[in-house]
Parts: sequence; C-alpha cells; structure tokens
Amino acid sequence: MTLLSVNLNKIAVLRNSRGGTEPDIATAANCCIDAGCGGLTVHPRPDMRHVTPDDVRTLAGLLRGRVEYNIEGNPFAGARGAYPGLFELAREVRPTQVTLVPDSDGQITSDHGFDLTTDIDMLRPVVAAFRDLGCRVSVFVDAGGEGFEAAKAIGIDRIELYTGPYAKAFHDGDARRELKVFSDTATRAQRAGLAVNAGHDLSQANLGTFKSAIPGLAEVSIGHALICEALYQGLGNTVRAYLDILS
Repeated sequence: MTLLSVNLNKIAVLRNSRGGTEPDIATAANCCIDAGCGGLTVHPRPDMRHVTPDDVRTLAGLLRGRVEYNIEGNPFAGARGAYPGLFELAREVRPTQVTLVPDSDGQITSDHGFDLTTDIDMLRPVVAAFRDLGCRVSVFVDAGGEGFEAAKAIGIDRIELYTGPYAKAFHDGDARRELKVFSDTATRAQRAGLAVNAGHDLSQANLGTFKSAIPGLAEVSIGHALICEALYQGLGNTVRAYLDILS
C-alpha cells in the first residue's frame, strides 16, 4: 500500500499567523497518527515562515518508533539565525527520510525539482552526507526528467515527483497527457532501481486517478489540500478518507 505522509506545514502557518502555540503541531501530529497515517512530513525553511527548527525537534521525539519522519528542504540553503541548515537538523533528529528540494525564499511553495542530469555532481556529496546519517534520500524532480541511473549510482534512494502540473490538468478537466508523462517517468525511475514518491497539490479529488496510473507508488506527501479539507471534515476523518483512497 502507498504510504500517506501528512505534511504539517499549514498547521504551523496558522499558528504563526496569530503567535502563541495554537494550533499545536504535536497535537495535530498525534491526531494524524491515531487516524492511521504512515508518516509525517515537515518542510522547514530558513525564513521560518511555518515549521521551525524547534517543531522539527519536538516532532522527532514524538514520532520515533511510531511512523516515518520525512524532512524536506534545500540542502544548499545555509544556516540563518535560529535555522541551522537542513543537514544539521537531520544530524540532530535522524529522520527516516530527507527529501531534497531546490526551493528559495522567493517561492511561496515548491514549484520545480532538481534536474538530475545537470545537478548530479552538486548533489553527490550532499547525498553521501545524508546517507552517512542513516537517512533515506529522496530528491524532488519534475516529471519527464532524465538521469535516474546516475541518481541511483550516487546513492539516491527515491525520487519525489512534483505533481503540480498533473493537479492543474486534472482541475482543468483532462489530465491524460500529464498522466502519461508521469507514468513513463515513474517507470523509468523504477527500472533504474529508484522508488517513486509524489507530492504537491494532490487531493481527495485527484489522488485516486493518479495512484491508478503509477503502479508501485511508494509514498504520497499531502499537506495543503488535506488541511483545507480538514477544516470541513475534521483532521482525523480527512486522514482516514485519504487512506481509503490509497487502499
């Protein structure tokens, strides 16, 4: 079964908009775990606009031995203020998986992946460092990309497909062409020995169609849509609805 990893960033955004501690990210994490999710995802950024380093540490103690812990981020964004850098956070908390994303402060949200043909030499020492910590390494990529054999050779374990273009096409009424691109990309990655994750703008409406097109999909990371839906349906109910789709 495809693992559901719930991204908790939007819980932190809501908390930070008011200050204080509510909604509490640890309480939200427990709710998701109790509902049956297989993992939790956070994406701390240097500007600390949502999940903070302290959140990352708190969740590490809460999740250990219960569900997978996935930390996303740009490995090339240096330490800044209270943000120690992605590698240092991973060294402290030893997550199950680190997902490398080429984001910047100027992006409202992640909107593209690494290019495994041009970025492979830059990624090589970074991947080795995270693997030395015992972390599984996934790299955020665009559908249609190449370089999967080279990625496997430097120790990358998984790719995470950026599903924004699929979600837009689905919303517009015809996702057949995008689905073929995603399916072909996933097949090539799997043939190279990489597992395939996916994430961004996946929702209850479009997830089932996507999963059916990607045999062997290892993991989906869902945050924005899930938290939006939870405003109407309740957090636990929403997590269980996603698990029903994935099963």
